[in-house]
Amino acid sequence: MTFPYEQAQPAPSAAVDAYEHPLTPAGMDPLADDFSSVLENTTVHRSTIGCVVPAYNEEESIGDVLRSLLDQTRVPDVIHVVVNNTTDATVRIASEFSGPHEITTELGEQFTEVFVHDIGKNPDKKVGALNYGYSLVEGYDYLLGVDGDTTADRRAVEYLESEAVSDSRIGGISAIYTIDDQPIKGTIAKFLIAGQRTQFAAFNLQNLLRGRNMAVLGGQFSIFSTTALRDVMKANHQNSPWVKDSEVEDSLLSLQIKSAGYLTKISPFARAEVGGMTTLKGYDAQQVKWTYGAIELMWPGQRGDTKGQPFHPNLRLRWFENFSMLTNLFVRVAFLTLLIASLSINAFVFSPWWLLPPVVAMLLNLRVARAMKNSNSRDIGFAVFMIPAEMFMWIRISHFLRSWTRFLSRKKVDNWAMQAKAEKGGGSIGHWVPFILLAIVAVAVAVIWNLLSPVAQSAILWVGWPVVGVVTVIQTVLMSFKLFRRHQGFRV
Repeated sequence: MTFPYEQAQPAPSAAVDAYEHPLTPAGMDPLADDFSSVLENTTVHRSTIGCVVPAYNEEESIGDVLRSLLDQTRVPDVIHVVVNNTTDATVRIASEFSGPHEITTELGEQFTEVFVHDIGKNPDKKVGALNYGYSLVEGYDYLLGVDGDTTADRRAVEYLESEAVSDSRIGGISAIYTIDDQPIKGTIAKFLIAGQRTQFAAFNLQNLLRGRNMAVLGGQFSIFSTTALRDVMKANHQNSPWVKDSEVEDSLLSLQIKSAGYLTKISPFARAEVGGMTTLKGYDAQQVKWTYGAIELMWPGQRGDTKGQPFHPNLRLRWFENFSMLTNLFVRVAFLTLLIASLSINAFVFSPWWLLPPVVAMLLNLRVARAMKNSNSRDIGFAVFMIPAEMFMWIRISHFLRSWTRFLSRKKVDNWAMQAKAEKGGGSIGHWVPFILLAIVAVAVAVIWNLLSPVAQSAILWVGWPVVGVVTVIQTVLMSFKLFRRHQGFRV
């Protein structure tokens, strides 16, 4: 196989002159002093960084991605764009940046070279592209993985390298991710992006507040120690760091790095903007793939080639997310069912206390929005008006149901292919199936309810309301803990 844009790869350079990193980035929140020490005492010889950019049909974004990398204060020593299965102009646009680049930044004169590899049809998709890229940079100290639709702040690489070099226990560090909502057009797209921004912010904040221990070193913009990757390969008898049999290759690698004795961290400073899903089909396919893959890692026993690790520390947040979604599903369905049932027999009695849970949820969403570094009126409105956030929660519940149904049915589905098809506007109407089934169940429950005697109906309401009340109280208390928890100066 030939690669028309490939050039000879230079060997990693030896250690070069030392350079200093700032102790605290300009513009940081004053409360950030508590954790600014992560960048202290990092005046060391310059390490070597090989950047790998897997790209699939990224003609609209690959130019911005490469410009972002070449504009870094700490430019990677080499950048390999690995194009796979593409049908658009990704190769042509990326090749415009190929070749050597001499760059002057605040850290001095730097040199990098961009290589573009078109590996053609690749059955392993992104995993195959990542592993191909790893083979090109395995001699470097660090591998910087960047998605083909992700751009980063100018100092992102500098911050990631600073912390990685400061502690040899670190196996990988992820940037803080968000989505730029300014170019987004269309009501549905804006609504979905607002929800995803909140979702990213909440996830990042939880990881930052857990000692900055990152559950998932996302491939969007993360740096990995190649020593840690080699240890993972040896410990798991793998020929490459990423394996193709997992729906969430980044989550599995994060687990393996942690199991090999390394730390998986999230940077409090490095930031990157990723591509968001602007259609219901695309967002559904992405979330179902992610959730399905996470369930595989959580589930006891072995299905396929990946053994479940239900007690792995990196999966504690995943378990909490799934229990939270199950609780959200139960409370909403049970409340609506009991409310309609009570109204049907004139047994409904309103209590002002029922307004407390949605108010606490709104305040929590508002606090998460306020914790965003670049929050805007759309983020605040998404939280305050409640209806958008509630609609988005129902969409997430549908992903939760579809993921678990697909997993428990043991139905073999290529979730990667389904996501790619959905992003192009194709695919089925599967994202509507949970709502259709919910409507069918509602009709069936209504028929059964009308067949019951008044005594039976009263008994159901007498038992049902206290159960829903207890679960709702527990859920509200947990939300209150999150609401009043100190954010320690972190901004997401």
